[in-house]
Amino acid sequence: MKLEIVVLPVSDVDRAKEFYETLGWRVDADFAASTDFRVVQVTPPGSACSVIFGVGVTSAAPGSADGPHLVVTDIEAARAELADRGVQVSEVFHDAGGAFHHAGATERVPGPDPDRGSYRSWLSFADPDGNNWFVQEVTTRAPGRVTPGPVAYTSAPDLAGALRRAAAAHGKHEEQLGHYDQDWPDWYAQYMVDEANARSTR
Repeated sequence: MKLEIVVLPVSDVDRAKEFYETLGWRVDADFAASTDFRVVQVTPPGSACSVIFGVGVTSAAPGSADGPHLVVTDIEAARAELADRGVQVSEVFHDAGGAFHHAGATERVPGPDPDRGSYRSWLSFADPDGNNWFVQEVTTRAPGRVTPGPVAYTSAPDLAGALRRAAAAHGKHEEQLGHYDQDWPDWYAQYMVDEANARSTR
């Protein structure tokens, strides 16, 4: 199972749509069946999970979402980008306990995690209704946290680059073997899959 949609409760759909567009999120759909039902779907850049808000899509009180997390590899760069887009964003912080942050501002310590440990630095911001988002810095995934998906290459040059890297690595492998490796297609395949999965979990 993969997480597909997070539903946000908002009071003004057009205002919310404008806000998330300001963040640079892609608008996937804006469908209105009637005055009582409208669905807007937006997706953060690079995310496989989308966000939906609208009219008649949730009974939750507008602004009551507290805690959806976005993930970035550089928390300070993310803060600068959000601020440049006009978002009221918190300072970067870490938790005094060194693990996941507490609710609200409890145990917040200014600045990123001193060791810049993965998963340990955050910032927060809210949309116009008060739905509260957190941004978390993840630089290295903990083992077992990501299930590798199918390996895919986006272009012929991308595939060619992977083949060249596999060929170079296989050459060293054959040097260690001291003879021709007749199973080189299997070796190439495993190397390319392992390389792709390693890149996807960084």
